[in-house]
Amino acid sequence: MFEEFTLINQASELQNTNSKLQEQSNLVAENQLLSNLVNSISQMVVILNDDRQIVYSNESFVKFWKLNNMQSQIGKRPGETMSCKNAFGKNEGCGTSQFCQSCGTLVSILNAQNGTKSTKECKILTAKNEAYELRVTANPFLLEGETVTIFSLIDISAEKRKELLERVFLHDILNSAGGISGLAAVLNDVSDPDEIKDIAKTISSAANDLVEEIKFQGELYAAETGDLKPDFKSIESKPVLQDLKNIYSKHALNPGKEIHIQENIESTHFKTDCVLLKRVLGNMIKNAIEANTANDKITLNTNYSGNYIRFSVHNKSYIPGDIQHHLFKRSYSTKGIGRGMGAYGMKLLGEKYLNGKVWFESDKTSGTSFYIEVPKEN
Repeated sequence: MFEEFTLINQASELQNTNSKLQEQSNLVAENQLLSNLVNSISQMVVILNDDRQIVYSNESFVKFWKLNNMQSQIGKRPGETMSCKNAFGKNEGCGTSQFCQSCGTLVSILNAQNGTKSTKECKILTAKNEAYELRVTANPFLLEGETVTIFSLIDISAEKRKELLERVFLHDILNSAGGISGLAAVLNDVSDPDEIKDIAKTISSAANDLVEEIKFQGELYAAETGDLKPDFKSIESKPVLQDLKNIYSKHALNPGKEIHIQENIESTHFKTDCVLLKRVLGNMIKNAIEANTANDKITLNTNYSGNYIRFSVHNKSYIPGDIQHHLFKRSYSTKGIGRGMGAYGMKLLGEKYLNGKVWFESDKTSGTSFYIEVPKEN
């Protein structure tokens, strides 16, 4: 009897909530000045109640996020309609997870609810690993004696991608090319055969690194536009790690950190795109190389269970909690403005194109491990 009474109460509360939301939605729709204004502009606009729930959205918002219609979004919060990864799971929706604390969307809305117009930038990674960068503005508005928030969004992903290309790709490419050019010039003044041989090896290594960076940027662009076509072939797991160890032990980025393969690992055959897998693991190794940790050592490992094979890259560094929240977002980096495609690229290539799972674990005692788990058959 008690359970039946509880269910009746919950149903009644839900009905009252839905009724209130519909009333708020109708209030906006019946205000022709406001609704006409919202629908006449090209940028995305939603109107939120004091619980940050959508009560109205314009056609631009519905089309951009490929939603069924405006009515189906009433009562949802912005992150839920945008399929933000952090809006789902064990938390209670958009704005309630630990990752939401520094979200531009949440901060701007809360500022508006405190009476202040607020513009922020926001990075969204969706459940399908699609990355968006948005400029959002929240503005308080008094409607029939009730304060609502007018929340507008502009997609600035292309702008940020161009900025990233200019700051990272062109900058790093020019630096690498300049280094190669400088070493080549030195050869004119060197007569010792052994020294010439060493410089030639350095030039060759730097040139290979440059080519790999260009390839990686091309793959990322193709991945983001949906043009990347994986080439799945049967390969063996242990040689993958051996190749990566050989490459990154001598890499220009490596100041001398030891890279070793976990002892007694079992090698197994599986089917994947070897180039893309090495690209993901290579970026994990680069992250470990760049971690500023004394007496650091990088350990590569692989194991398999059932239908999946797992690779890992471990080092002794710890990633602070505030950085962990943003690590897989495009453009976010601890290395400065305009960096950050490495971790984002891991997630994009590993999950969307290799059909796997990419994640990391980090604590002050055991350090940091990045993982990619891929199916044995694709």
